[in-house]
Amino acid sequence: MAVTFETFNAEWGRRSIGAKGKSGIDGFLGIVIVEVEPGRLVADMEVTPQLITRLGNMHGGCLSALCDHVLGTVMYPVMPEGYWAATTEFKINLLAPVTKGVCRATATIIAMTRRMAVVRIEVENEGRMVAAAQGTCTIVAPRAEAPRS
Repeated sequence: MAVTFETFNAEWGRRSIGAKGKSGIDGFLGIVIVEVEPGRLVADMEVTPQLITRLGNMHGGCLSALCDHVLGTVMYPVMPEGYWAATTEFKINLLAPVTKGVCRATATIIAMTRRMAVVRIEVENEGRMVAAAQGTCTIVAPRAEAPRS
């Protein structure tokens, strides 16, 4: 059964597609969002020489960071304005080594309440699945302004 969403900020999606982070882990890894729809987000990460270890493949931590990033980011267009998502936990299976090309992560919200969501992520590279992950995000409401005296 598909998850339904009370909110979908299509403008957030339009602004995010193709934008590259200037700082943070998403900026360092070069993660770029390529698709956004309610409860689903797709992002690409180019495998650059800077991400290849001396053993000739990309460290699993890079795939983990990609998964963690899309795990939280998929939440933003379906949460009310001003809310934010915090990864509470996630588990990843690293399925195959990555040495070149582009890693494409697809994050899908499989369950969501007002306070939490469960997200499944699949990462493909060079025509094969290289990682599968699932995690939980806590949904955090904006803080109420303290009364001024």
